[in-house]
Amino acid sequence: MSKTLMFRSVVFAAALFYCLRFIVVGEFDQFAGPFRYFTVWGLFLATFAHSRTLLISLGRSRRRWDGFIGAAAVQNAMVVLLYWRLYFADPMSVTSDGALGRWWLEYYLHGLGPALLWLDALLLHRGFRRPLVSVGWLAGIIVAYIAWIEWFVSRLATEPVGKLGAGFPYRFLNDLDFGGRTNFYISNFVVAVILLAVFSGVAWAIRRLGPAAR
Repeated sequence: MSKTLMFRSVVFAAALFYCLRFIVVGEFDQFAGPFRYFTVWGLFLATFAHSRTLLISLGRSRRRWDGFIGAAAVQNAMVVLLYWRLYFADPMSVTSDGALGRWWLEYYLHGLGPALLWLDALLLHRGFRRPLVSVGWLAGIIVAYIAWIEWFVSRLATEPVGKLGAGFPYRFLNDLDFGGRTNFYISNFVVAVILLAVFSGVAWAIRRLGPAAR
């Protein structure tokens, strides 16, 4: 077994473990349970991306999925950036009691897990070859998530409660009116496009070093 195949097997197994953890023992006291969170969407996107690169290493697929893998990597970068920015500004905005709680879960979802995806996408897969396709995937993912929390989650969940509303998965969103949330969504999509440009530039430089690993 090559080192790349071993790495991808372990990384995929870890991601799948965390996915199953949310499905089997996730907290479903509110509508949609853990699937309210952008972080959990990122975990499942990353798991699917890992499954694609693993199939390549196993010789069972030649399809690269560059557009999707690039979008998944950027979406996970958004998760990391947003989570830690909000946490250090006000821990209560992204946690129920201001504490990280299950450290093995929080640090994987908001650190190690995304980093493993970036490592594969940049150094092994040598991806980000179709940035415009990644933009399309990103737009679809973000719009789908916004529609999910605006039309369903916020109407069917009752917590957390904010100054102006209740039910949005992140406490600070319940302190914003529709205009404030719209500005937040748009600004973060712009950040996502900038992150994609940065990743694409780094990937271009890395690809000059040689072909993708198998």
